[in-house]
Amino acid sequence: MHNTRYARSGMVSTVDHLASRAGVAMLERGGSAADAAIAANAVLAVTAPHMCGLGGDLFALVHDGSGAPAALNASGRAGSGADPERLRADGHESMPFHHDVRSAPVPGCADGWLALHVRYGRLPLAEVLAPAIGYATGGFPASPLLAPALPTVGPLCEDFASARSAGDLIRRPGVARALSALAGGRDGFYLGEFGEGLLAVGDGEYTEDDLARSSAEWTDPLRVRVFGHDVWTMPPNSQGYLLLLGLAVAEGLDLPADPADPLWAHLLVESARVAGHDRPELLYEGASVTAALDSAAERRALIAPDRRVPVRDLAAAGDTTYLCAVDGDGMAVSLIQSNAAGFGSLVFEPRTGINLHNRGIGFSLVPGHPAEYGSGRRPPHTLVPALITHPDGALRSVVGTMGGDAQPQILLQVITRLLACGQAPGEAIGAARWRLGSGGTGFDTWRAPDEAVVEVEEGAPWAEGLVRRGHPVGALPYGSAFGHAHLIDVLPSGVLAGAADPRSLIGAALGL
Repeated sequence: MHNTRYARSGMVSTVDHLASRAGVAMLERGGSAADAAIAANAVLAVTAPHMCGLGGDLFALVHDGSGAPAALNASGRAGSGADPERLRADGHESMPFHHDVRSAPVPGCADGWLALHVRYGRLPLAEVLAPAIGYATGGFPASPLLAPALPTVGPLCEDFASARSAGDLIRRPGVARALSALAGGRDGFYLGEFGEGLLAVGDGEYTEDDLARSSAEWTDPLRVRVFGHDVWTMPPNSQGYLLLLGLAVAEGLDLPADPADPLWAHLLVESARVAGHDRPELLYEGASVTAALDSAAERRALIAPDRRVPVRDLAAAGDTTYLCAVDGDGMAVSLIQSNAAGFGSLVFEPRTGINLHNRGIGFSLVPGHPAEYGSGRRPPHTLVPALITHPDGALRSVVGTMGGDAQPQILLQVITRLLACGQAPGEAIGAARWRLGSGGTGFDTWRAPDEAVVEVEEGAPWAEGLVRRGHPVGALPYGSAFGHAHLIDVLPSGVLAGAADPRSLIGAALGL
């Protein structure tokens, strides 16, 4: 369960061995880590529509040499027809979760691939997308992760109508056409067959001008120095600041050296709770989280080693796939791409069979809220890619996970194991985890932070010690409920050490 793979001159780690193999094939042809990441993500867009795809969004960090990584925000904006008053008039107090196109901002995934390729790609885009087009055209075997969802979506999209179990062959000809159109340029996708279908299914939610506007933009990453390293992630509208704040809080605590100690779990749980309790007020597009990051000492002072602190009254100042790639020249890509929840909105663009995300569930319907649903706005996002450098700017690691609201919590544990406990990637990734569970959708943890149960994964040694400190504790089996994290670490020798999450069942870290 704790497998670490090693490679000399390049590595790709994803949730699906087919995607990892496509990424490595790009490296073998002289492609960059960006080419490898796009190829792998494109395969996942075909084989893992329950986690990601062309109907979703993308964030990425790229380290090319030394210093700060480049940060790519390719999250889409609500269409010109977005009308919060109409939703409130329909009786909605929060954004609809399923079967409503209003929770599907214009998908940014394809724009993200194009931006990565223009800036960092070496191979022709058509070559990079070829493996995905091949699987969409010729078919791929349904994975054991996809198969359980097939009865639900089969009636919604004919691509899945005949598949029933793992190993059944699935073809996605519409997705193949969409990928081929994208290989010829942006307009072929956003203003072609897919775009025309999106306008039709949107029924006024989107305009052609909405689709003509790129969702991808390069921005400055956020950083915190912890455990002798710089950890980087995305600024808002990503919730990445919660990872940095949780790490900054935890570093100043007297963490046990052994992660099996229940005190270790308690202190990290409390670090996550004091970091995240005010997220609904702080997280929105364009928000400044400087004051929050500067409050680490103040928040740390609230934590007691022997009891759980209530956070409800403290003053306030999904599904997804993650993959990473490193090439022989030292370029590294930390990429996360998502539909939000499972197949997203369960709305399929009918011409291509591409399922649309429901990332709009992050919007608020409270009048005047800074994250209120509205035309041209980006919703708050759970996606948190991470990248770690040494103080001199040299690359140390790329890491990330799926997991909805729990992404910062999962990465808090994995990065602490890696940097503070000295664990190898396979051990840090494979070890049992905890998460704060809301009992709801997985995207509503912070609506009632004192009611969140600490859900402990099967095999973890912490439950009794957490209960003794006043935490409500639940138990869940070892598996996908605790995310699919992947990690590539650069050892002092320059050798790459990587791990794909065993919870993904078919994931693989493959190298050269």
